[in-house]
Amino acid sequence: MNPTDIADDGAELLPIATGARTRAALRTLIRPDRGRAIVGLGVLVGATAVGLLVQPLLGRIVDIVADGRPADALTLPVVLLLVVAVVQGVTTTLGLTQVARLGETVLARLREQFIERALQLPADRLERAGAGDLTARVTGDVARVAEAVRSALPEMARSVLAIVLTLGAMALLDVRFLLAALLAVPVQALTARWYVTRAVTVYADQRVANGAQQQQLLETIGGAVTVRGHRLEEQHTEKSAARSRRAVELTMRSVHLVLGFYARLHIAEYIGLAAVLVTGFFLVRDGAVSIGTATAAALYFHSLFGPVNAALVLLDDAQSAAAGLARLVGVTDLQESTDLKASADLKASADLKASAVRLPHQRTTSDAAVTVEAVSHAYGPGRTVLHEVSLTLRAGEHVALVGTSGAGKSTLARLVAGVQQPTGGTVSVAEGRTAPSVPSVVLVTQEVHVFTGTLAEDLRLARPDATDADLRTALATVHALEWAEALPEGLATVVGEGGHRLDPARAQQLALARLVLADPPVAVLDEATAEAGSAGARTLERSAEAALAGRTALVVAHRLTQAVAADRIVVLEAGRVVESGTHDELRTADGPYATLWHAWSGSRAAPHL
Repeated sequence: MNPTDIADDGAELLPIATGARTRAALRTLIRPDRGRAIVGLGVLVGATAVGLLVQPLLGRIVDIVADGRPADALTLPVVLLLVVAVVQGVTTTLGLTQVARLGETVLARLREQFIERALQLPADRLERAGAGDLTARVTGDVARVAEAVRSALPEMARSVLAIVLTLGAMALLDVRFLLAALLAVPVQALTARWYVTRAVTVYADQRVANGAQQQQLLETIGGAVTVRGHRLEEQHTEKSAARSRRAVELTMRSVHLVLGFYARLHIAEYIGLAAVLVTGFFLVRDGAVSIGTATAAALYFHSLFGPVNAALVLLDDAQSAAAGLARLVGVTDLQESTDLKASADLKASADLKASAVRLPHQRTTSDAAVTVEAVSHAYGPGRTVLHEVSLTLRAGEHVALVGTSGAGKSTLARLVAGVQQPTGGTVSVAEGRTAPSVPSVVLVTQEVHVFTGTLAEDLRLARPDATDADLRTALATVHALEWAEALPEGLATVVGEGGHRLDPARAQQLALARLVLADPPVAVLDEATAEAGSAGARTLERSAEAALAGRTALVVAHRLTQAVAADRIVVLEAGRVVESGTHDELRTADGPYATLWHAWSGSRAAPHL
């Protein structure tokens, strides 16, 4: 895999696979459908071979007319032409259908691998790359590859076969016709080399520029309120314009490249056709071949214009698709890279197995549900947010994380949930009562997404086999059944984008209901009641308490009322544990927690921690 690229804005882009790795990945994707590939290729070879009978039949008609034979002599070649047309049409359709099915199957397999890998990327890796890079790959690059699979791949297969078999047919007429036709090959080869050496760089740069452009647009639109509040409209507009200019500049370079490519191809066609016609003239004059044979040779070469041009022109699509495929394979191969393999193992264990999350030198304790040992984490050089934090959550214990903004609470929560890997130390989740299909840890954050679909479908994301009764039980547990059944169509009401709008508090209750349905032994809540506002805070806190009943829980406390209800409170400051104990112990200890408590209890509302 190529070294990670650095964007103009300093973002550490996701990796791009090398050419060799991309080809190897493509072979792996095709391997399960080798039979279909062989059948499709074989049918296309037969279709192309049948089509090559057209030129000799036309040449035969020319000889019949030149010799002044009766009109009846034309019947057989004309009938044969019709038969050839029908057979070629049927076999070509069958062959292209097989190739298209193969392409769509491979594309679907690639998409699944890409999405699977993208969903497992650690949050800090995505933050370093920027959302625009991943967005550009999942939209633009997938679209380019899909377009190539649906149009370029079948056409390329047919064109290459036509070229090879047509040149063989010219040699059968007379090898001198083949030699004359080959005079065009050096020009075509130089044209292809000239184009490919330039296209690879241009298209790769174009994809990166498009990703940077999307990243800037996402940042500007997503932070529109902040941009307007600080009067940064002009600066962000200029940044967006600069990245758009870069993308347009690279697009124009690709257009000029294609124009030069076509111009050189026309020169090659002129040289080859002129050579074949001159050769035919001398061979007919010397009586070596008939006029019909010379005509067939010229028609053969003329018929190569389409396939040769198509094959070479498709290099444009092929290079663009290859650049996109390399970017997709770069993401699907991330599990092979050293810096992410441990994270992939951690995520797979935490989310998919009912076994411990095992990292090197793990040490377990008999009554510990979660063990964090000397964990450190940094988002980059000089950006260390956790310093050798150790923490043990006993089975069934509810632990609240408290601290000021930037103390490292959310980072520690994500490490325990397996969403990110620590840069040092170990995290382990002990074996519990879960079945293989039940996740060991579930994370609920304040950023809740309501998926488009019915409310029932949204809930079943956590447990696809849940019955309607299960859904109602989960909603009732988090005190959400009343409003859910009051929706226009109850559980069948469409929610999410374009559907019934759920306010932040109800969306969070929906997330907590999913937690109940997933039924993990360990739950992590990262300020999961923060979006409710003061009015809905108590309702969400009751919902969270009900959802956490009977589970081991780590709660990033947004309000100190959550800390008061916890079995134990852990206070973080500057990425280090500075206090740990019950509410009463810490309140009387005159430490950082006592300071926070006095500040909170002396005001009407708790500060955002």
